[in-house]
Amino acid sequence: MADQYDVIVLGSGPGGYVAAIRCAQLGLKTAIVERENLGGICLNWGCIPTKALLRSGEVYHQMKHAESYGLSAGQVGFDLAKVVARSRAVAKQLNRGVGGLMKKNKIVVHMGTGKLTAPGKLQVALNDGGTADLQAKHIMIATGARARELPFAQSDGRRLWTYRHAMVPEEMPTDLLVIGSGAIGIEFANFYNDLGARVTVVEMLDRIVPAEDLEISAALQKSLEKQGMTILTGAGVESLTDDGQGVAAKIKAADGTVSDRRFSHCIVAVGIVHNIEGIGLEELGVVVEKGRITIDGYGRTNVPGVWAIGDVTGAPWLAHKASHEGIVAAESIAKELGNNQVHPHKFEASNIPGCTYCHPQVASVGLSEAKAKEAGYEVRVGKFPAIGNGKAIALGETEGFIKTVFDAKTGELLGAHMIGAEVTELIQGYTIGKTAELVEDDFVNTIYPHPTLSEMMHESVLAAYDRVLHI
Repeated sequence: MADQYDVIVLGSGPGGYVAAIRCAQLGLKTAIVERENLGGICLNWGCIPTKALLRSGEVYHQMKHAESYGLSAGQVGFDLAKVVARSRAVAKQLNRGVGGLMKKNKIVVHMGTGKLTAPGKLQVALNDGGTADLQAKHIMIATGARARELPFAQSDGRRLWTYRHAMVPEEMPTDLLVIGSGAIGIEFANFYNDLGARVTVVEMLDRIVPAEDLEISAALQKSLEKQGMTILTGAGVESLTDDGQGVAAKIKAADGTVSDRRFSHCIVAVGIVHNIEGIGLEELGVVVEKGRITIDGYGRTNVPGVWAIGDVTGAPWLAHKASHEGIVAAESIAKELGNNQVHPHKFEASNIPGCTYCHPQVASVGLSEAKAKEAGYEVRVGKFPAIGNGKAIALGETEGFIKTVFDAKTGELLGAHMIGAEVTELIQGYTIGKTAELVEDDFVNTIYPHPTLSEMMHESVLAAYDRVLHI
């Protein structure tokens, strides 16, 4: 007899385990299937441990500049093995925490590889041997994604790395090539640059962090180059070879010239591949387009009883997007099973904030100025620099600015774009405002505490309406 559930979640990343918890809260008998680590890539090999690494790099960076704060730190240094060990300990602690949440919410965990075999049926090849046949009214796919490899240079963990290898290096790079300048590429470039590696970033598009507002991209590139990085935009890597002594690369510059360069190591950060293979999608007829599962605004696929959330459904590939999609899908399932106390809302991708944890940090939500204009909006734009904020000056963090984009006709906040200290924390204020459909008067009439970095958020809105106070 197959084990019977209301919901089975395939994958326990930040989408899967949060969805399972929400299902359990709504009274649904829930199971989760995970082939590797509870918490998925984000918790074990992504968001959390990378932030631990970046924190070590940030503290080391500040220690080297202690004199600017009137302090003396003596001879500063680092132990790479201990830096990595701290990061892994953070991941392990949170992995145990997810296990505790599963027990607390009475969610049954099956460790193994799951495959849909028929509507409502899932077979699990258990990690400790044997199989388990599971059955549920609803199955939610949350299998995530993995790093995309270069077709001409597969990563081996020795000198050619993906993000996963870069998190547990056996040796410190001296000359590091980073291919790709999205959040993952830039964060690792910043970390290794902080620790003293010579870093070159190659980006095929015309600017780094290309998903961000143009002015943010330009400001970040200027800052990173000031910190010592070499950044090549409009460029590509034509070949990459580990010759035993290092990495030999042919790099084609924006002007078409090709140069031979050598590096000690290379991180490939050129996107992701959705984990859709071997889980039974073809057999059930689940629609997949461009490598991702097609869903409606609530997580439903075209097959009744089959749902999908998170990275496997497409961009943006963010943990908080997956978690929120999981909650929406869980509540939609509960509604279908007769719970009229829940009122699931359609998922709105335009309200998803994005963050890059380099220094200076980058954060944004909504439309860039260019995208807003392309969409036909008449816009009002406000900018306020960190150099005009008292708290930023006191912190010694005067690099950066906040930019807001409003609909000139309605006052609707269309987008917010930030670069500077702790902006990954500040962005949530604009995200709440955007979700609540606030207009400029709501931001203007809100009282911001002093002295805080959040005052820059106020001033940016004031600047959009020609009322800025401190510049």
